[in-house]
Amino acid sequence: MTETRAPDDLIAQFDAERPARRLRGRVAAAVTLVALGLSLYVLYWAFRPGAVLPYRMIFLAVVLPLTFVCYKPRRRGGDRPGAVDWALAVVSLAVCLYPLVVFDDFIRRAFDPTALDVAAGALIILLVLEACRRTVGWILPAVCLAFLAYAYYGGYLPFDWVIGHRGYDFDRIIVSSVMGTDGVYGVPLDVAATYIILFTVYGAVLDHSGAGKFFVDISLAAFRRSRAAPGRTVTLAGFLLGTVSGSGVATTVSVGSVAWPILRRAGYPPEQGGGVLAAAGIGAILSPPTLGAAAFIIAEYLRVGYLTVLIYATIPTILYYLGIFLAIEIDARKYGTGAVEVDAPRFWPLLRRLGYHFSSLFVIVILMALGQSPFRAVVYATLLAFALSFLDREHRLTPRRAAEALAAGTTGVLAVAATCAAAGLIVAVVTLTGLGLKASSLIVGASGGILAVTALLCALAVLVLGLAVPVTASFVIAAIIIGPALMDLGVTQAEAYMFVFYYAVLSEVSPPTALSAFAASAITGGNAYRTMMATWKYTLPAFLVPFAFVLTPAGSALLAQGTAGDILLAVAVSALAVTALAAATGGWLAGPAGPVERALCGVAAVLLLFLSPGPVLAGAGVLVVAIGLHLVLRTREEST
Repeated sequence: MTETRAPDDLIAQFDAERPARRLRGRVAAAVTLVALGLSLYVLYWAFRPGAVLPYRMIFLAVVLPLTFVCYKPRRRGGDRPGAVDWALAVVSLAVCLYPLVVFDDFIRRAFDPTALDVAAGALIILLVLEACRRTVGWILPAVCLAFLAYAYYGGYLPFDWVIGHRGYDFDRIIVSSVMGTDGVYGVPLDVAATYIILFTVYGAVLDHSGAGKFFVDISLAAFRRSRAAPGRTVTLAGFLLGTVSGSGVATTVSVGSVAWPILRRAGYPPEQGGGVLAAAGIGAILSPPTLGAAAFIIAEYLRVGYLTVLIYATIPTILYYLGIFLAIEIDARKYGTGAVEVDAPRFWPLLRRLGYHFSSLFVIVILMALGQSPFRAVVYATLLAFALSFLDREHRLTPRRAAEALAAGTTGVLAVAATCAAAGLIVAVVTLTGLGLKASSLIVGASGGILAVTALLCALAVLVLGLAVPVTASFVIAAIIIGPALMDLGVTQAEAYMFVFYYAVLSEVSPPTALSAFAASAITGGNAYRTMMATWKYTLPAFLVPFAFVLTPAGSALLAQGTAGDILLAVAVSALAVTALAAATGGWLAGPAGPVERALCGVAAVLLLFLSPGPVLAGAGVLVVAIGLHLVLRTREEST
């Protein structure tokens, strides 16, 4: 049966951001030692930061060799690194250290690079692309090569074309890509080398301290007796476990391996059960306090604190989970699911005994609210998780287990680091050629300057982009090319970036390449396409809510901007819209709803999400008509 497959095998198959080799012996020990060293260096740098560019160079000089050792060149390659892997590791170490050895001269030569500078830079680009190919597949490297080709050959295009430019030679492209704080060493890599690795180290320490198991157990214990309890359990477990895994696919698989048997016993069909699992998994990287890697990049691009981004995400997250819980309640009635007796500890004793695992999560938010940098906040939270592990004899972090946890934090960031470095190449080309502004004018022109049409085109573009490249790269590309189109029509930078962020993340549950849904179907044995559509139903509020904060000025309240009254009103109206949307997609009001009632609920949901007085009143009226019609038809049906 498909659900008996090992979770690690499913993660390796469906999650592009996972080390593919299972190293053993001396190689594993060496990798652990190097990874441990980088984690300790990053933790030290959080309190004693130095020059930014050398730090990024050191970070890449460590993660690139580790990537070639930890990742196979082909899917069916062996677990033992070969001669080519070691050669690439050595070459990558040499070319990444070269700029550090001659750092001052290297920076001064940016306007007149030597042949050695150009050769080293070209090798760095090729090695980054190969590391990216190994970790997330060939599509993102192909996209990077297409952008580099555009930088070189774009000069041959007619200059009066929208995307034409004056053309740049090989040396100029290398300088823009490698010799400075743009390109490979730009903001995306900086985010990987600071925010992301610190949070992956924290997640690894939290997981090794037993928090992952506790989060699943407390979720099982929280909802024990109602018929909707299995679905609620999965959703809560996905939300909590996402703080540890940071990956939609990994969360889906980790929760699914435990929760699918419960969902099956409750009466969930495989496709609906898979939809719940995938929606819970993807919700983990949409939700505070960790969010996804792209959220850290938003903070850097907006030049705001990470806590501000968490605040932006809070209300959309509430609406997302409201939609899931409503869909679960509907499915419980629709499929006649029942309560399931689960062999789990009782809630209150479990919370009293192990509830301290929540404390480090609260510490991150509290310290940032008190003015601490995200770097220091997460380091303090990591130290707290380490100290609290000694309260549990089974999971206490002895020196060996602590070293393994810190090393896991570094190896967990390798794929993201390769992706971020590759995405930096695209940023460099866009900056060099001015492609972002040109693409923006194309989108605005195609939409006729109509904001609603522009937002729809941008959403589709981000979703299509996300089908081909990972979430982080998808966000970076879309933010610099597609985001300006929204800003040209009056959308604020924060609203535009959050809009792009949600659609970049949601590409993981969008047909036809929804990785989380595919992983869930592999666990449940359900039809992959129908699982994707079920997932889409559960996550639909997350697709529509971002339109609310770009199409109307009142929508900024959904990002917690404005007065308390404006925010509360926007939340209340949006919650009503999500409720109407759940009724439309689930086909249930007071009982099974017919096509007319469902259509009316769908129209009401869309009108309500405009958050303007006229559409809100119209939407509320349509919803009242839908409910009234449903009650009349239901009364007639019961009387016959």
